[in-house]
Amino acid sequence: MTTARHLEIIDLLRARGFPAERGPSDVGSEGPGFHIAELNGRFGDGADPDADREAEAEQRLAEQEGLLRGLTQRWGEPDLFSLASTRLRAERDEEMPDPWRRLSEQMGWLHLWRIEDRWIAVGLSEFQLLAVVTEIDPP
Repeated sequence: MTTARHLEIIDLLRARGFPAERGPSDVGSEGPGFHIAELNGRFGDGADPDADREAEAEQRLAEQEGLLRGLTQRWGEPDLFSLASTRLRAERDEEMPDPWRRLSEQMGWLHLWRIEDRWIAVGLSEFQLLAVVTEIDPP
């Protein structure tokens, strides 16, 4: 998927209302107050069983860097947001709202912008590149 398509998906999610219930969406998943877009496939998703995982990781990193450049041109430098304390709090069974709980289970850091009344986050897990649009403040 191209950077232009990633940006298009983020714009689509920024304009979309939030659902009342959790569930899948046409680009990933969503729930009350959030949308999560899975911007590329997962490692070992069956598309190419012989794919080199190192090459896949490099591709995902390149996609993230392209997307971050595009978003930074639009909105300026993002905040780098650590999810380490969120993960620890969730592990201690502290109430943690989604999408933050889910994100903390998948990655350590997010690039984060506050645009109008929504947060836009981009992060790269071991498995995929995610973009998040949420009205829920980070914990």
